[in-house]
Amino acid sequence: MNTQKKVFLFIDGSNLYSAQYELFSPYSYLNFPIFISSLEGLLKVQFNRIYFYTSYSPKPNKPTHKQKSYLKNEALFYRSVKMTKHIIFFKGYRSPTSGKEKEVDVKLTADLIHLAHIDSYDESYLMSGDADFLQALFIVNSIGKKVNILCLENKIMFKGIYRFPTRIIRLSKEMVKYNKTRLVSEIYLEKKEVSKNIL
Repeated sequence: MNTQKKVFLFIDGSNLYSAQYELFSPYSYLNFPIFISSLEGLLKVQFNRIYFYTSYSPKPNKPTHKQKSYLKNEALFYRSVKMTKHIIFFKGYRSPTSGKEKEVDVKLTADLIHLAHIDSYDESYLMSGDADFLQALFIVNSIGKKVNILCLENKIMFKGIYRFPTRIIRLSKEMVKYNKTRLVSEIYLEKKEVSKNIL
């Protein structure tokens, strides 16, 4: 009988992308495989599966230079995500009228709860700064699964830090402002070690 603990990581990819874009600028991006490897080392955990949920930005008919830079950065970032071991990449879509993301949050929520319910994992990590996922985490926790939150320093799930163990991932030297609670700790990653320049 295999008694090894199964740990799954669920990532709100659009939330992560916008956070890393703020931190790295248009000319570099988060090197996702290195980022995950560094996280596993610091957390002393190995993710058996990584579920990543996102949608690509729509391309304007006549994109500006700024928009082209953004789209190139996004494409390179998501390409690095797809190169990561144990990744399951879900691509939603954008509404043609409003431009809003569709299916992504619902799919993440459904998978998080369903996989807990069928006993696919023992412990989960959710990487997002979006408090809309809190209700899903409460359900997963009630099933008896351990829940953890991961946030980049500029996308903190403020409501989550009072409810679940939360690691705030710091990539800059600046002070991160949030209410200190016993459930929160910080992880520091050297920015240059987890970024990749765009040539």
